[in-house]
Amino acid sequence: MTRPIAALAVTVALATILTSCALPRVYKVTVQQGNVITQQMVDSLQPGMTREQVAFVMGEPVIKNPFDQDRWDYVYTLRVPGVVEDHMKMSLFFTDGLLSHFVGDLAPSEAQAKARDPAQATAE
Repeated sequence: MTRPIAALAVTVALATILTSCALPRVYKVTVQQGNVITQQMVDSLQPGMTREQVAFVMGEPVIKNPFDQDRWDYVYTLRVPGVVEDHMKMSLFFTDGLLSHFVGDLAPSEAQAKARDPAQATAE
C-alpha cells in the first residue's frame, strides 16, 4: 500500500516540476534613454518660441553643445531586446534666443504645416 502512494507522490512531484518551468528564460530589460520625442511635441514647436517655451514643450535637452549655445540636441533610444529598437534625434537651432528652425527624424504633420503657412492654407 505504501508503494503505490510513494509512486503517486513521485509522479505528482515530477509533473509539477515539468509543467511549472519547462525552459528557464532570461529576463531582458527594457532600456529607455534620453528625451522622449513625440509627434505632438514636434507639432507644438513654432519658430519664434523662446528657450523657456521650447523647454516647456520638449523638456531640457540631454545634450547641450558647450561650443554652440544656440543648438539643442535631443536623442531618444528605446531597446526591448528581441522585440524593438528605436532611435530618434532632433536638433533645435536658436537665433537671438528664439527658435529659428529644427531638423530631425520627425517633421511637423501636414495639418500643422498648413496652419503655419497661411498662403498655402488659403490656396486650397
